[in-house]
Amino acid sequence: MAAIEYELDEKVAIVTMNDGENRFNPSFLNSFIETLDEIEKETDANALVVTSAHEKIFCNGIDLDWLVPFVQKGDQETAGSFFYLMNRLFKRILLYPMPAIAAISGHAFAGGAIMSCAFDFRFMRSDRGFFCFPEVDLGIPFLPGMIALITKAIPQYKVEELHYTGKRATAEELKAHHIIMKACHIDDLMDEAVSFAKGLNKRREIIAEMKKRMYKDIVHVFDVDDPPMIESGMFHV
Repeated sequence: MAAIEYELDEKVAIVTMNDGENRFNPSFLNSFIETLDEIEKETDANALVVTSAHEKIFCNGIDLDWLVPFVQKGDQETAGSFFYLMNRLFKRILLYPMPAIAAISGHAFAGGAIMSCAFDFRFMRSDRGFFCFPEVDLGIPFLPGMIALITKAIPQYKVEELHYTGKRATAEELKAHHIIMKACHIDDLMDEAVSFAKGLNKRREIIAEMKKRMYKDIVHVFDVDDPPMIESGMFHV
């Protein structure tokens, strides 16, 4: 089974992350980007829905088991290249030339929560799963591009709470603060997200131009963002 797979339901491309906890490492990130490229170039899809095959996890963010050894060795080149690649995925989702919907099917932690903010719309299962930024406890300050993404999707007062406390928020709480569109039982999540996506029968070129204009400032942050100088003592895991 591939780490990232997709299928078409009419003109909705449904992408499924199949890589366990769907942690970010170069293989996973490249597979995700390649899948998005294939959908854009080789299908007539005009909406995107992304979910996870894991029974309780949407995405748990950075694969620290992969990254930390490079940090401990002082390999800034590998670590820096990784963060550039992660930013590339976030930017690709942000500017994807069709409405992009995250169907958050379980826990969205750290980079997984940040990635969900790059989507245009978010649906989340209500019966299980938390949305959380644990970086404050892991010792990983957000990069500027990450901050730009989360402030796009989350009201500032809620950004401060989630960012500085590492609080675990439920789908119902996220819905109350308009961070997600709808909190759904897992049995209804994909039906709700795909049905919504099918109603967004828009032209790619118009969506692409609208995103280019709307997210100009965020894209600028990504374009000038430098990878962090990571020291071995930063990660408390």
